[in-house]
Order: sequence, then structure tokens, then C-alpha cells
Amino acid sequence: MTDTAGLLFAVELVAVLGAAFSGFAESQRKDMDVVGVFTVAFVTAFGGGTLRDVLLERRPFFWVEHENYVILIFALSLLATPIMRHAHRIIPNVGFIAADAIGLGFFSIVGVSLALDAGMPTFTATMMGVITGVFGGVLRDVILNEVPIVLRDNRPYATTAFLGCWFYVLMRGVGAAEALALWTSAGLITATRLVAWRNDWSLK
Repeated sequence: MTDTAGLLFAVELVAVLGAAFSGFAESQRKDMDVVGVFTVAFVTAFGGGTLRDVLLERRPFFWVEHENYVILIFALSLLATPIMRHAHRIIPNVGFIAADAIGLGFFSIVGVSLALDAGMPTFTATMMGVITGVFGGVLRDVILNEVPIVLRDNRPYATTAFLGCWFYVLMRGVGAAEALALWTSAGLITATRLVAWRNDWSLK
């Protein structure tokens, strides 16, 4: 594994875990059993990256190439189901928001990075990043019969991903180290989303 591939793997792993946790939290709020928990966590963690791989014609899909992702989500589903059944009553909503923000930020940056490496035009690459970041959450909410958060939350969501992806493009353009560009940009999206949620910023 090259250094860049290793960096992307690390960033993507954080994204998978963040997205999966948001799936755990929301599925338990709906009182789903372990099969439901795994299904929701799976589509949340892998939905955006799968669409990205389809659009970029990347094979095998990232979760097929890294089977350990799937095994990890399966194991965590078994552990999380009894724990979250009680914990969701005491863990505030900010726990779900934080996990969702992590998935959004880190998946978005992996998406834009892979799109740029595939030779996509800059604007297209940034949109690929946004799609990667938001689509897993869209699938999660659809399965749970909810209006997707990206459509119902007036606070910046996809906008933060879009701006963070452009920040990553800028850092690459000025020759910043790839590790710095990846982690800083992903962290920026996550932090901006959380600050926007905490301070109730609105796009209306």
C-alpha cells in the first residue's frame, strides 16, 4: 500500500465508523432489531462511496476491496444493538449529529481526492466529494422513512461539504502535504457542520 493509499484508507475508515454510528443511533431510535441495525449501518457507511465508485467506474467497490470494513460493521452491529437500545435514551441528539458530521466530512474529502486522481475536472470532482459525503445519509433516512437530513435541515450541510472540498483543492493546488490536506479539510467540514448546528445557522 502506497503512502497516499494508506492515508486514504485511514481517512475512509474514520468516515465509515462515523457514518455507521449515525446509522446505529437512528435505527435504534426506530427500535429495529439487529438485522435492521446492520442494514441501516451498512447503507449509511457504504452508500455514498458505492455511488462514487459507480460514477468513477472503480472496481471492485471500496467495501469489497476492503472486506474488513464490512466485517467491522457486522461485529459492531452485534455489539451496538443491545448497548444502543439503552444508550439512545441518555445519549443526546448531539451524538448522532457529531457522527453524521464526521461521516459527511471524511467521506467528502475521500471522494474529491479520488475524483481528482481519476482526472475529473475540478468542479466535477468537488461535486463528487459532496455526493460521496451525503448519499449514505440520504439512503439511511429513506430506509427509516424520514425526509433526508440534507433536505430538511436548514443549517448548512451539503454546503459545508462543498466548501471543504474546495478547501482541499486549494491546499493541493498550493502544494500542501497530502496528509495535511486530507485531515485538515475533513476536519474543517466536520467542525463547520457542528458549529452551524450548535449556533443554529440557517440558509433560509
